[in-house]
Amino acid sequence: MVAPRILVVDDDAKVLSLMRRGLAFAGYTVDLAPDGEQALGMARAHLPDLVVLDVMLPGIDGLEVCRRLRAGEPNLPVLMLTAKDRVPDRVAGLDAGADDYLVKPFAFDELLARIRALLRRARPAEAESLSFADLRLDLLTREVHRGERPIDLTTKEFDLLEYFLRHPRQVLSRDQIFDGVWGSDFLGGSNVIDVHVMRLRDKLQAAGEPRLIQSVRGIGYSLREDA
Repeated sequence: MVAPRILVVDDDAKVLSLMRRGLAFAGYTVDLAPDGEQALGMARAHLPDLVVLDVMLPGIDGLEVCRRLRAGEPNLPVLMLTAKDRVPDRVAGLDAGADDYLVKPFAFDELLARIRALLRRARPAEAESLSFADLRLDLLTREVHRGERPIDLTTKEFDLLEYFLRHPRQVLSRDQIFDGVWGSDFLGGSNVIDVHVMRLRDKLQAAGEPRLIQSVRGIGYSLREDA
């Protein structure tokens, strides 16, 4: 399954470094922003599945960032962090739109538990399978079929196909695919996406079926049927 994307917003470089390592180790794709302005821009460019947001930020503070995020994406889970543990401070964060509130310093295991809980609430009825045209991917058994033909995929090919199936008919840039499937910490070569797409296409079209993953010149790829 494609890893959930978490945007961490904090002006403390040490906190960002800790969060990046810890969340990536836990299996999440992690984006980092040191201030509210960058956080809003990053959320617009790549909508995260959850935001971990510090209250005290330079420029636009965390409460205002939360309000703006909530105005554009009312269902986006927001976990707010703060060094202030007074009841009025927690109330202010929740009133700004935060779903949960965690006081610094905190145990990282508790942070992970709260993230898991928020993601479960945000996806209460996630489908067990994804499909497009005659292509079907089972998320539980990790089986893939084109019509009645089973297709054997590697782990990364499966993740790549899942990403396409979650974004049907969208034009996806190589950067979007790279971040969504490999994550920002991957150090492979720049042609890794093209190689994997080529191999995935070969398997999806092995019995002469029409191409479903289309190249978009100068941008990337799109899962769609031929016009």
